[in-house]
Amino acid sequence: MKKMNATSEGYFVLLGFSNWPHLEVVLFVVVLVFYLMTLTGNLFIIILSYLDSHLHTPMYFFLSNLSFLDLCYTTSFIPQLLINLWGPEKTISYNGCMIQLYFVLALGSTECVLLMVMSYDRYAAVCRPLHYTVLMHPRFCHLLAVACWVSGFTNSALHSFFTFLVPLCGHRQVDHFFCEVPALLRLSCVDTHANELTLMVTSSIFVLIPLILILSSYGAIAQAVLRMQSTTGLQKVFGTCGAHLMVVSLFFIPAMCIYLQPPSGNSQDQGKFIALFYTVVTPSLNPLIYTLRNRDVRGAVKRLVGRV
Repeated sequence: MKKMNATSEGYFVLLGFSNWPHLEVVLFVVVLVFYLMTLTGNLFIIILSYLDSHLHTPMYFFLSNLSFLDLCYTTSFIPQLLINLWGPEKTISYNGCMIQLYFVLALGSTECVLLMVMSYDRYAAVCRPLHYTVLMHPRFCHLLAVACWVSGFTNSALHSFFTFLVPLCGHRQVDHFFCEVPALLRLSCVDTHANELTLMVTSSIFVLIPLILILSSYGAIAQAVLRMQSTTGLQKVFGTCGAHLMVVSLFFIPAMCIYLQPPSGNSQDQGKFIALFYTVVTPSLNPLIYTLRNRDVRGAVKRLVGRV
């Protein structure tokens, strides 16, 4: 099969939802609405956490990191997705695809580790309340945040480098709505088992291990909750831990559904809609989940409004 130098061709075609042209206008509106919700909600959390001194705690420090991460994550591909949904052109430049691949993978990996760190913070708050200020010292929190970002971007650099080296075949059609490693590997005309093995190993590190540690943390939290006598304490635990556990579920469950499905044509189409949910819908729901029933946030809003 004739090999193709993708850099000489200069672009890829993102097939996205081309199989459902009648849905593209509807999807454009839906994606735009959720993107605006993501921008508004996450900026609100970042600004509020910065302005209100009562929110200068480890929990809201990590939540601000998550909000900033979701802003970057969605912005790395949604503008291109909106352009492709609105117009007849579905193309993305080679350089644009590779940049998108790097940042989507880097930010997705970072979120996996960050959610694990946030679960450890909740574990320390509930199970080690007397040692919480020592365990979650501001300097240690900053180191944990840096470790999340560095590990995610390092993982992406590894995958992106190996993906760049893979020679591509004659067609340039990427069967997804953004550039990702598995979709690009399907364009290769050489054996990609080494790339797939590397992807599987690092996916286990960045998905399964964080998920196991998150579940372990919440197992310990559940045991601590069962021993609690105070109703107020129980409500506070369910308010903070319940929100985080819901965010974890919305992120990990759809992602695992995609990778556990058999590689058939139908599962690929279904996978696009599942990916659309956890890449577009979930980041917009995170601010709502963390703020709607959160007394700390409501109190911070009242204090902020009272200053004006």
